[in-house]
Amino acid sequence: MTVTNPTGQRPDAGPAADARRRAPVAATPAGPVRGARTVRKRKASQFENSSRGYISAQDWRNPRVKATVKALHGILLALLLVVGVGPMLLLAKYAITPTQDIIRSPLAIFPHGVRWENLSEAWNDVKVSRYFLNTIWLAIGSWFVQMVVATTGGYVLSVLRPAWGKIVNGLVIATLFVPSVVLLVPLYLTILNPPLIGTSLINNFFAVWLPAGASAFNVVLMTRFFDGLPREVFEAAKVDGASAFRLFWSVVLPMSKPILGVVSVFATVASWKDFLWPMLVLKDPAQQPLSVRLPAIASQTDLGVFLAALAISTLIPVVFFIAFQRLFLSGAGLGGAVKG
Repeated sequence: MTVTNPTGQRPDAGPAADARRRAPVAATPAGPVRGARTVRKRKASQFENSSRGYISAQDWRNPRVKATVKALHGILLALLLVVGVGPMLLLAKYAITPTQDIIRSPLAIFPHGVRWENLSEAWNDVKVSRYFLNTIWLAIGSWFVQMVVATTGGYVLSVLRPAWGKIVNGLVIATLFVPSVVLLVPLYLTILNPPLIGTSLINNFFAVWLPAGASAFNVVLMTRFFDGLPREVFEAAKVDGASAFRLFWSVVLPMSKPILGVVSVFATVASWKDFLWPMLVLKDPAQQPLSVRLPAIASQTDLGVFLAALAISTLIPVVFFIAFQRLFLSGAGLGGAVKG
């Protein structure tokens, strides 16, 4: 006997019943039903969802252990600050301390007041301003030459990849094993009588700028970074009709900001502290940088004024690193460069 509703239809008829019949049958506790999908759940490992450290979570709940660990962290942080920032703070203190106080009580905090005249005498009387400007010009020129050579060399070896690229790359890496001291004599003879120019570059800033570009380390560093860039972006730019220069200027360089910052810091700091080569090729004291002139005037300058000059000479590298520390330490987000 068939039971019908007032409309005359069977209870198991209609769209809802058809949908129920088409839906997959779930597995029962006794086992999966024919036609149903079996979903096997992976057994979780005992090491998952657990934070492993040198102190367990149970020990962290102990107030004594927690207090001891925090005290050790504070002591280590204080030692790190003393070792890293302490010498710079001490130099800044000596820069405005009278000479007698530096000699008698070097760790005392201004026992006889502050002497701001040290900075003005170092800047004007010792002519640190001139040497400071020379150092800035040398750093800017060396940075520019190194960036041009490193970016173009890395671009050719990594992106363009000519047939002779592997040979050149091997020769560039081989130069890293040559001590820089061995190259001083041939490089000095080249600067003394450069080819095609016919005029000696002694006492000329180009004698420092041009050899600075021959940095194999920067070329290798740039090449390795360009190797990690997505090749799909390069191929898409070539399909759109981008030339080699357009690809380099508009695609590769904007994606390489982190490595450009790293090479910039390396180039600037290396030029700022370079001593031997500027001393050899810049014989005129009026053209020498701070790294050369400060040791020369140390014996004939008041100690407080000399330390003030040292503090001034460290100003630019510290400010430069603080300004570019995020770019220097970041890994650069390139995840959005390629879709899919």
